[in-house]
Amino acid sequence: MVQTDSAAPAKQNRCALTLVVPGFNEEENIDAFYEATVAAFESFEESYQIVFVDDGSRDATFEKMQNIAGRDNLPCEVTVISFSRNFGKEAALYAGLEYAFGDVIGFIDADLQQHPETLLEMYRILMANDDCDVVAAYQSQRTEGGIKNWLSEKFYGVLAASSHMDVLADASDFRVFRRYVAQALLSMPENDRFSKGLFSWIGFKTIPFPYVPNERNAGHTTWSYPKLLRYAIDGLMSFSTFPLKVATYIGWFSAICAILYLIFVIVKRFVLGADVPGYATIVVLVLFFGSIQLLVLGSVGSYLGRDYIQGKGRPIYIARRIIMSTSQEAKQQ
Repeated sequence: MVQTDSAAPAKQNRCALTLVVPGFNEEENIDAFYEATVAAFESFEESYQIVFVDDGSRDATFEKMQNIAGRDNLPCEVTVISFSRNFGKEAALYAGLEYAFGDVIGFIDADLQQHPETLLEMYRILMANDDCDVVAAYQSQRTEGGIKNWLSEKFYGVLAASSHMDVLADASDFRVFRRYVAQALLSMPENDRFSKGLFSWIGFKTIPFPYVPNERNAGHTTWSYPKLLRYAIDGLMSFSTFPLKVATYIGWFSAICAILYLIFVIVKRFVLGADVPGYATIVVLVLFFGSIQLLVLGSVGSYLGRDYIQGKGRPIYIARRIIMSTSQEAKQQ
Protein backbone atom coordinates (compact mmCIF):
# COMPACT_ATOMS: atom_id res chain seq x y z
CA MET A 1 0.00 0.00 0.00
CA VAL A 2 1.28 3.43 -0.95
CA GLN A 3 0.32 6.47 1.09
CA THR A 4 0.88 10.06 0.08
CA ASP A 5 -0.15 13.44 1.39
CA SER A 6 0.35 15.09 -1.98
CA ALA A 7 -2.65 16.76 -3.60
CA ALA A 8 -1.38 15.80 -7.07
CA PRO A 9 -2.45 12.42 -8.49
CA ALA A 10 0.35 9.89 -8.45
CA LYS A 11 1.08 7.71 -11.44
CA GLN A 12 -1.08 4.60 -11.27
CA ASN A 13 -1.79 1.56 -13.38
CA ARG A 14 -4.44 2.17 -16.05
CA CYS A 15 -7.55 0.02 -15.60
CA ALA A 16 -10.79 -0.62 -17.50
CA LEU A 17 -13.25 0.94 -15.07
CA THR A 18 -13.12 3.33 -12.13
CA LEU A 19 -15.93 3.75 -9.61
CA VAL A 20 -15.93 7.20 -7.97
CA VAL A 21 -17.72 6.91 -4.62
CA PRO A 22 -18.27 10.14 -2.62
CA GLY A 23 -19.30 9.78 0.99
CA PHE A 24 -20.33 12.09 3.82
CA ASN A 25 -21.07 10.45 7.18
CA GLU A 26 -21.55 7.04 5.55
CA GLU A 27 -19.72 4.86 8.07
CA GLU A 28 -22.59 2.34 8.14
CA ASN A 29 -22.54 1.90 4.36
CA ILE A 30 -18.89 1.78 3.29
CA ASP A 31 -18.21 -1.89 4.12
CA ALA A 32 -21.56 -2.99 2.69
CA PHE A 33 -20.91 -1.04 -0.51
CA TYR A 34 -17.45 -2.56 -0.93
CA GLU A 35 -18.71 -6.10 -0.38
CA ALA A 36 -21.58 -5.54 -2.82
CA THR A 37 -19.15 -4.18 -5.41
CA VAL A 38 -16.76 -7.12 -5.07
CA ALA A 39 -19.67 -9.56 -5.38
CA ALA A 40 -21.07 -7.76 -8.43
CA PHE A 41 -17.66 -7.64 -10.14
CA GLU A 42 -16.68 -11.21 -9.32
CA SER A 43 -17.09 -12.27 -12.96
CA PHE A 44 -15.69 -9.00 -14.33
CA GLU A 45 -12.68 -9.99 -16.39
CA GLU A 46 -11.11 -6.54 -16.62
CA SER A 47 -9.22 -4.61 -13.94
CA TYR A 48 -11.09 -1.94 -12.02
CA GLN A 49 -10.53 0.73 -9.39
CA ILE A 50 -12.59 2.16 -6.55
CA VAL A 51 -11.97 5.79 -5.59
CA PHE A 52 -13.52 6.58 -2.21
CA VAL A 53 -13.82 10.30 -1.38
CA ASP A 54 -14.47 11.24 2.24
CA ASP A 55 -16.12 14.66 2.09
CA GLY A 56 -15.06 15.82 5.55
CA SER A 57 -17.18 13.31 7.43
CA ARG A 58 -17.65 13.69 11.19
CA ASP A 59 -18.02 9.96 11.82
CA ALA A 60 -15.77 6.97 11.04
CA THR A 61 -16.30 7.10 7.27
CA PHE A 62 -12.62 7.73 6.53
CA GLU A 63 -11.50 4.99 8.91
CA LYS A 64 -13.79 2.51 7.15
CA MET A 65 -12.36 3.53 3.76
CA GLN A 66 -8.83 3.35 5.09
CA ASN A 67 -9.38 -0.15 6.48
CA ILE A 68 -10.54 -1.36 3.06
CA ALA A 69 -7.47 0.14 1.36
CA GLY A 70 -5.26 -1.58 3.94
CA ARG A 71 -6.55 -5.09 3.26
CA ASP A 72 -4.37 -7.73 1.66
CA ASN A 73 -5.11 -9.38 -1.69
CA LEU A 74 -7.54 -6.74 -2.85
CA PRO A 75 -9.39 -7.69 -6.06
CA CYS A 76 -9.09 -4.12 -7.31
CA GLU A 77 -7.11 -0.95 -6.80
CA VAL A 78 -8.50 1.27 -4.03
CA THR A 79 -7.81 4.98 -3.65
CA VAL A 80 -9.03 6.97 -0.66
CA ILE A 81 -9.15 10.77 -0.62
CA SER A 82 -9.98 12.54 2.63
CA PHE A 83 -10.94 16.22 2.55
CA SER A 84 -9.78 18.69 5.18
CA ARG A 85 -13.43 19.71 5.64
CA ASN A 86 -16.79 19.30 3.96
CA PHE A 87 -16.51 20.80 0.45
CA GLY A 88 -19.68 19.23 -0.96
CA LYS A 89 -20.52 16.35 -3.25
CA GLU A 90 -19.60 18.26 -6.41
CA ALA A 91 -16.06 18.81 -5.14
CA ALA A 92 -15.87 15.13 -4.17
CA LEU A 93 -16.82 14.07 -7.70
CA TYR A 94 -14.18 16.40 -9.13
CA ALA A 95 -11.52 14.94 -6.83
CA GLY A 96 -12.57 11.44 -7.82
CA LEU A 97 -12.09 12.34 -11.49
CA GLU A 98 -8.56 13.56 -10.79
CA TYR A 99 -7.60 10.23 -9.25
CA ALA A 100 -9.56 7.97 -11.62
CA PHE A 101 -7.32 5.89 -13.88
CA GLY A 102 -9.97 3.90 -15.72
CA ASP A 103 -10.73 4.08 -19.42
CA VAL A 104 -14.34 4.38 -18.24
CA ILE A 105 -15.42 6.23 -15.09
CA GLY A 106 -18.63 5.77 -13.15
CA PHE A 107 -20.24 7.94 -10.47
CA ILE A 108 -22.12 6.03 -7.77
CA ASP A 109 -23.28 6.78 -4.21
CA ALA A 110 -22.16 4.76 -1.21
CA ASP A 111 -25.61 4.18 0.31
CA LEU A 112 -26.46 1.34 -2.15
CA GLN A 113 -29.51 3.11 -3.50
CA GLN A 114 -27.54 2.87 -6.73
CA HIS A 115 -26.31 -0.70 -6.90
CA PRO A 116 -22.92 -1.72 -8.37
CA GLU A 117 -24.66 -4.37 -10.48
CA THR A 118 -26.64 -1.60 -12.18
CA LEU A 119 -23.46 0.36 -12.86
CA LEU A 120 -21.86 -2.74 -14.36
CA GLU A 121 -24.87 -3.14 -16.64
CA MET A 122 -24.51 0.48 -17.72
CA TYR A 123 -20.81 -0.14 -18.42
CA ARG A 124 -21.65 -3.07 -20.68
CA ILE A 125 -24.16 -0.95 -22.60
CA LEU A 126 -21.46 1.68 -23.09
CA MET A 127 -18.96 -0.90 -24.31
CA ALA A 128 -21.52 -2.35 -26.72
CA ASN A 129 -22.07 1.07 -28.35
CA ASP A 130 -18.86 2.47 -29.78
CA ASP A 131 -20.56 5.69 -30.86
CA CYS A 132 -21.86 6.33 -27.34
CA ASP A 133 -19.96 8.48 -24.83
CA VAL A 134 -22.15 8.46 -21.72
CA VAL A 135 -24.78 6.21 -20.18
CA ALA A 136 -26.86 8.28 -17.75
CA ALA A 137 -29.30 6.71 -15.31
CA TYR A 138 -32.64 8.34 -14.62
CA GLN A 139 -35.39 7.32 -12.25
CA SER A 140 -38.11 5.58 -14.23
CA GLN A 141 -40.29 5.50 -11.12
CA ARG A 142 -39.83 8.26 -8.58
CA THR A 143 -40.49 7.39 -4.95
CA GLU A 144 -40.69 10.92 -3.55
CA GLY A 145 -43.89 12.81 -2.86
CA GLY A 146 -45.97 14.48 -5.52
CA ILE A 147 -44.81 18.02 -4.69
CA LYS A 148 -41.14 17.08 -4.92
CA ASN A 149 -41.71 15.29 -8.22
CA TRP A 150 -43.54 18.31 -9.62
CA LEU A 151 -40.82 20.73 -8.48
CA SER A 152 -38.12 18.49 -9.95
CA GLU A 153 -39.93 18.31 -13.28
CA LYS A 154 -40.39 22.09 -13.41
CA PHE A 155 -36.76 22.70 -12.48
CA TYR A 156 -35.40 20.59 -15.32
CA GLY A 157 -37.84 22.26 -17.69
CA VAL A 158 -36.74 25.76 -16.66
CA LEU A 159 -33.05 24.77 -16.81
CA ALA A 160 -33.39 23.34 -20.31
CA ALA A 161 -35.39 26.32 -21.60
CA SER A 162 -33.20 29.01 -20.04
CA SER A 163 -29.80 27.47 -20.78
CA HIS A 164 -30.58 26.25 -24.32
CA MET A 165 -29.11 22.84 -23.47
CA ASP A 166 -30.45 19.32 -23.86
CA VAL A 167 -31.09 18.38 -20.23
CA LEU A 168 -32.10 14.81 -19.41
CA ALA A 169 -35.04 15.09 -17.02
CA ASP A 170 -34.73 13.20 -13.71
CA ALA A 171 -31.13 12.30 -14.51
CA SER A 172 -28.86 11.79 -11.53
CA ASP A 173 -25.10 11.81 -11.10
CA PHE A 174 -25.31 8.02 -11.45
CA ARG A 175 -23.71 7.45 -14.85
CA VAL A 176 -20.72 5.95 -16.67
CA PHE A 177 -18.66 7.75 -19.28
CA ARG A 178 -15.44 7.49 -21.25
CA ARG A 179 -12.14 9.04 -20.23
CA TYR A 180 -12.25 11.90 -22.72
CA VAL A 181 -15.58 12.95 -21.18
CA ALA A 182 -13.87 13.04 -17.79
CA GLN A 183 -11.07 15.15 -19.25
CA ALA A 184 -13.65 17.59 -20.58
CA LEU A 185 -15.15 17.88 -17.10
CA LEU A 186 -11.73 18.40 -15.53
CA SER A 187 -10.98 21.17 -18.02
CA MET A 188 -13.64 23.31 -16.31
CA PRO A 189 -12.27 24.04 -12.82
CA GLU A 190 -15.15 26.25 -11.71
CA ASN A 191 -15.91 26.43 -7.99
CA ASP A 192 -19.72 26.44 -8.22
CA ARG A 193 -20.16 23.08 -9.92
CA PHE A 194 -23.37 21.41 -11.02
CA SER A 195 -22.54 18.06 -12.58
CA LYS A 196 -25.89 17.51 -14.27
CA GLY A 197 -25.53 20.83 -16.03
CA LEU A 198 -21.86 20.24 -16.85
CA PHE A 199 -22.66 16.94 -18.56
CA SER A 200 -25.32 18.68 -20.63
CA TRP A 201 -23.04 21.61 -21.48
CA ILE A 202 -20.11 19.53 -22.76
CA GLY A 203 -22.44 17.55 -24.99
CA PHE A 204 -21.37 14.05 -26.15
CA LYS A 205 -23.76 11.32 -27.12
CA THR A 206 -25.71 10.04 -24.12
CA ILE A 207 -27.87 6.94 -23.73
CA PRO A 208 -30.58 7.30 -21.06
CA PHE A 209 -30.81 4.31 -18.73
CA PRO A 210 -33.97 3.79 -16.64
CA TYR A 211 -33.59 2.41 -13.13
CA VAL A 212 -35.44 2.28 -9.84
CA PRO A 213 -33.32 3.26 -6.80
CA ASN A 214 -33.16 0.93 -3.83
CA GLU A 215 -33.77 1.86 -0.24
CA ARG A 216 -30.76 3.20 1.64
CA ASN A 217 -28.70 0.44 3.20
CA ALA A 218 -28.37 2.42 6.45
CA GLY A 219 -28.50 5.94 7.80
CA HIS A 220 -30.49 8.92 6.59
CA THR A 221 -30.08 11.22 3.64
CA THR A 222 -28.59 14.66 4.28
CA TRP A 223 -30.49 16.21 1.36
CA SER A 224 -33.17 18.28 3.07
CA TYR A 225 -35.60 20.52 1.20
CA PRO A 226 -33.58 23.70 1.96
CA LYS A 227 -30.41 22.02 0.63
CA LEU A 228 -32.23 20.84 -2.49
CA LEU A 229 -33.56 24.36 -3.03
CA ARG A 230 -30.07 25.86 -2.74
CA TYR A 231 -28.71 23.17 -5.04
CA ALA A 232 -31.39 23.96 -7.64
CA ILE A 233 -30.69 27.70 -7.42
CA ASP A 234 -26.94 27.08 -7.79
CA GLY A 235 -27.57 24.88 -10.82
CA LEU A 236 -29.81 27.45 -12.47
CA MET A 237 -27.41 30.33 -11.86
CA SER A 238 -24.42 28.29 -13.06
CA PHE A 239 -25.82 27.77 -16.55
CA SER A 240 -28.29 30.55 -17.14
CA THR A 241 -28.78 34.30 -16.77
CA PHE A 242 -32.49 33.67 -16.39
CA PRO A 243 -32.69 35.19 -12.87
CA LEU A 244 -31.18 38.41 -14.23
CA LYS A 245 -33.73 38.44 -17.03
CA VAL A 246 -36.52 37.92 -14.51
CA ALA A 247 -35.19 40.85 -12.48
CA THR A 248 -35.21 42.97 -15.64
CA TYR A 249 -38.78 41.98 -16.45
CA ILE A 250 -39.87 42.76 -12.90
CA GLY A 251 -38.16 46.14 -13.15
CA TRP A 252 -40.03 46.96 -16.36
CA PHE A 253 -43.30 45.78 -14.82
CA SER A 254 -42.84 47.90 -11.71
CA ALA A 255 -41.88 50.92 -13.83
CA ILE A 256 -45.02 50.56 -15.95
CA CYS A 257 -47.12 50.21 -12.81
CA ALA A 258 -45.54 53.37 -11.40
CA ILE A 259 -46.24 55.33 -14.59
CA LEU A 260 -49.85 54.14 -14.68
CA TYR A 261 -50.33 55.06 -11.04
CA LEU A 262 -48.81 58.49 -11.72
CA ILE A 263 -51.28 59.05 -14.54
CA PHE A 264 -54.11 57.93 -12.27
CA VAL A 265 -53.07 60.39 -9.54
CA ILE A 266 -52.82 63.29 -12.02
CA VAL A 267 -56.19 62.54 -13.60
CA LYS A 268 -57.78 62.16 -10.20
CA ARG A 269 -56.30 65.47 -9.05
CA PHE A 270 -57.64 67.49 -11.98
CA VAL A 271 -60.98 65.68 -12.38
CA LEU A 272 -62.04 65.06 -8.81
CA GLY A 273 -60.12 67.84 -7.15
CA ALA A 274 -57.69 67.73 -4.24
CA ASP A 275 -57.67 64.66 -2.07
CA VAL A 276 -55.92 63.85 1.18
CA PRO A 277 -53.22 61.27 0.39
CA GLY A 278 -53.70 57.98 2.13
CA TYR A 279 -51.10 56.66 4.55
CA ALA A 280 -51.74 53.05 3.56
CA THR A 281 -51.16 53.78 -0.12
CA ILE A 282 -47.79 55.40 0.56
CA VAL A 283 -46.66 52.55 2.78
CA VAL A 284 -47.70 49.90 0.24
CA LEU A 285 -45.93 51.67 -2.62
CA VAL A 286 -42.74 52.16 -0.62
CA LEU A 287 -42.68 48.51 0.45
CA PHE A 288 -43.51 47.29 -3.07
CA PHE A 289 -40.84 49.23 -4.91
CA GLY A 290 -38.32 48.67 -2.12
CA SER A 291 -38.80 44.91 -2.35
CA ILE A 292 -38.44 45.08 -6.14
CA GLN A 293 -35.15 46.91 -5.81
CA LEU A 294 -33.84 44.44 -3.24
CA LEU A 295 -34.87 41.52 -5.45
CA VAL A 296 -33.03 42.94 -8.45
CA LEU A 297 -29.95 43.83 -6.40
CA GLY A 298 -29.98 40.36 -4.85
CA SER A 299 -29.97 38.67 -8.25
CA VAL A 300 -27.14 40.86 -9.52
CA GLY A 301 -25.24 40.40 -6.26
CA SER A 302 -25.45 36.62 -6.50
CA TYR A 303 -23.77 36.63 -9.89
CA LEU A 304 -21.14 39.15 -8.76
CA GLY A 305 -20.49 37.05 -5.67
CA ARG A 306 -19.84 33.97 -7.81
CA ASP A 307 -17.43 35.94 -9.96
CA TYR A 308 -15.71 37.25 -6.82
CA ILE A 309 -15.22 33.77 -5.39
CA GLN A 310 -14.04 32.35 -8.70
CA GLY A 311 -11.60 35.25 -9.14
CA LYS A 312 -9.78 34.30 -5.94
CA GLY A 313 -8.55 31.16 -7.69
CA ARG A 314 -8.96 28.97 -4.63
CA PRO A 315 -8.84 25.18 -5.14
CA ILE A 316 -12.07 23.26 -5.45
CA TYR A 317 -11.04 21.07 -2.52
CA ILE A 318 -8.15 20.48 -0.13
CA ALA A 319 -7.07 16.92 0.53
CA ARG A 320 -6.08 16.11 4.08
CA ARG A 321 -4.85 12.62 3.26
CA ILE A 322 -4.63 10.39 0.20
CA ILE A 323 -4.18 6.62 0.34
CA MET A 324 -3.51 4.38 -2.64
CA SER A 325 -3.48 0.61 -2.59
CA THR A 326 -2.68 -1.80 -5.40
CA SER A 327 -4.64 -4.89 -6.29
CA GLN A 328 -3.05 -8.31 -6.00
CA GLU A 329 -3.19 -8.68 -9.79
CA ALA A 330 -1.29 -5.43 -10.32
CA LYS A 331 1.32 -6.45 -7.72
CA GLN A 332 1.99 -9.68 -9.58
CA GLN A 333 2.53 -7.76 -12.81
